[in-house]
Amino acid sequence: MHPKTSLLFTTYLSTIAQLNGVANTTRTFAVAPVIEQKLEEKLKESIEFLGQISIQNVTQQSGQTLGIESSRPIASRTNTSGNVRRHPTDPTDNGETNSYNCLQTNFDWSRRYDKLDAWRHKPDFERLVAMAILKQQGRDMIMAGFNGVERAAETDIEDNPMLEDLAEGWLFKIRDTAPAQVMNDGGLTVKTNGTNNAALKAIYVKAGVELFDGAAAHDAVGGSAHAVADYSSLDALVLDAKRLLPEWHRNRTDLVVIVGADLVDDKIFSIAQTTGTTATEVEATDRILRSTKTLGGLPAVQVSFFPANGLLITTLKNLAIYLQEGTRRRRLVDEPEYDRVANYESVNMDYVVEDYELVTLVENIVIGGAPARVAP
Repeated sequence: MHPKTSLLFTTYLSTIAQLNGVANTTRTFAVAPVIEQKLEEKLKESIEFLGQISIQNVTQQSGQTLGIESSRPIASRTNTSGNVRRHPTDPTDNGETNSYNCLQTNFDWSRRYDKLDAWRHKPDFERLVAMAILKQQGRDMIMAGFNGVERAAETDIEDNPMLEDLAEGWLFKIRDTAPAQVMNDGGLTVKTNGTNNAALKAIYVKAGVELFDGAAAHDAVGGSAHAVADYSSLDALVLDAKRLLPEWHRNRTDLVVIVGADLVDDKIFSIAQTTGTTATEVEATDRILRSTKTLGGLPAVQVSFFPANGLLITTLKNLAIYLQEGTRRRRLVDEPEYDRVANYESVNMDYVVEDYELVTLVENIVIGGAPARVAP
């Protein structure tokens, strides 16, 4: 490490130690509550999506979800003249199925000396180091939230590049807990030897073709049948998917549809990403891309790492990340034996869907007409 870099890094360590009220950072320490709160505020500021959803601090490691918003009406009338009493109930009670369990998630990182040396001339060295890592933590939270399907005791980034084994994310929990709120197959699933092939499940969307109505015309052998689709447009699909929401949720003004990148033309979004590493493109990875149009009457948004061939109808605040208070641990050390500095950090967290009636997940969307079926 260059002497100037070494001095800057030593100052950085001293600042971290002082802010957290510890003698040094070489031993694992609990991040001070005020610093923990500031880190969460910075996460929300640096990653727009995290600022739009709900990030909640909980004291217990596990329990019932907070239920921030009402999940059903509260208006009623009671005739109390016959000694009948009024019985107020909790409108945020989602039942025993909606619980959380915050488990340890590690956010460890290292940087080699030569990379730190390249930053030594920057007057805001400390902020650059801190913010680069904080932003990646935020991106990882979003990635696992949309793609996580299990909590492996030992994660494998090579086999699970989208952090599929880090946690059970929002979409997994919707599939697992509220399958009635999921659309993943239309009426045109390709048949092989008379059996539906799950890998070929699809919802076909194509304008200008015949819509599937259960007729047998599409069952012709060898592809001779004319093109058929489940829906004529994404608008029609979104309008149909909204029907899975309880009627009192359907006209909420804060509903949005999160759309996969493969489903819509980038031109309908207000931030166009171009080839290269322009400031706009880099910034866009941390922002919600908002459409200039609506889909099925709902504002359409794109979020980094959302599955490319799916869409999700909900409110952004209905998606939550729970962090257990007092569980953020950190150790920041110089490791000359590896020519690097290393940060060991963890926090107990879980992904939560506050109200499962306030979601509709649509998956396996294909833009185009369905292929002809194979005869059984």
